[in-house]
Amino acid sequence: MSKLPEHNRYDYVPITHRPDYTWPNGARLAVYIGLNLEHFAFGEGLGAELAPGGPQPDVLNYAWRDYGNRVGAWRMLDMFDRLNMPVSVLANSAMYDYAPDLMAAYRARGDEVLGHGRTNSERQSILSPKDEAELIAEASAKITEYEGIPPKGWLSPWIAESPITPDLLAEAGYGYTLNWCMDDQPVWMRTRTGRLLAIPYPQEVNDIPSIVARKDGAAQFADMIIDNFDEMLVQAQSQPLVMGIALHPYLVGQPYRLRQLRRALEHIVTHREQIWLTKAGDIFEYCDTEISDLVV
Repeated sequence: MSKLPEHNRYDYVPITHRPDYTWPNGARLAVYIGLNLEHFAFGEGLGAELAPGGPQPDVLNYAWRDYGNRVGAWRMLDMFDRLNMPVSVLANSAMYDYAPDLMAAYRARGDEVLGHGRTNSERQSILSPKDEAELIAEASAKITEYEGIPPKGWLSPWIAESPITPDLLAEAGYGYTLNWCMDDQPVWMRTRTGRLLAIPYPQEVNDIPSIVARKDGAAQFADMIIDNFDEMLVQAQSQPLVMGIALHPYLVGQPYRLRQLRRALEHIVTHREQIWLTKAGDIFEYCDTEISDLVV
C-alpha cells in the first residue's frame, strides 16, 4: 500500500508525551466561549435547517436563523454580563452592515472579534486561491474598520478549508485558527511563511452538531457541557488543557435552551478560581509570548 496523503501541518505527538506548563495564575484548564454571529443570504446559499427546506426563498429556515441576531444574541449578552464571562465573537463580516447595534454591544463588553468569513451562506474551500485570499482580506478589513485592530484568529464558515487556507491565513497576518479540532491543547501548525497556532475549538461541545445533527435536547446539551468541564478539570491535573464551548444564538438563544445553557455556565463560573476563564485571543497571546517553546 502506498503512503497515505498527509497534510504535513503538524506532527503526531501524544498528549502524554509533551512538555508541561500552566496557564496564568497557575490554572491548568483554560475555558473560552466561541459565540458565532452569522448572517445569511435570503433566497440562496447555505444555512443550517430547523426543518428540511423547500424551494427558495426558504422563509422558515432563514427567519429561524435570523432570530439569533434579533433576539437570541441579546439574551445571551445579558447572561454573559450577569455571569461576568468574556466572549470570543466569531463574526461574519456581513454582520457589521446587517446588525451594527449587536456588534457594537459586544464590542462595548471588550469582547474579542475573530474572522469568520463574509457570510455562512458560502464556503471558502471551493474558491480559487486568488478568490479565497480576497475573501479573507475583505472580511479582515471590515473587522479592522469597526474594531480598530485586525483580528488575530479565524474560523472558516462551515470549518471549510482549501489545501492552502492555513498558508493564506498566516500571510494575511493571522496568528491562530480554530478550524482544527484534533487536540485539547494548542498546537503550532506549519505554513509556507511561518507558524499558525491551532487552538482547540469543539465539534462535540458545539450546539450545531449536538442539536441540529444529533437532535440532542436542551438539558442534554447543558449536561454535556457540565460533564465535559468536570472531566477536563480532572484531566488537567496531568496536562494543561483548553476547553472551548461553541454556541450559535439561533439555537441556544431560544428561551428553553437558554435556560439550560445558563445552568451549565453557572456551574462553570462556580469554579472561576480554579480555571482561566478567558478569550481565544488571550490563549494565543500567552502561547506566543510566554510558553512559545512548550506548545507542541
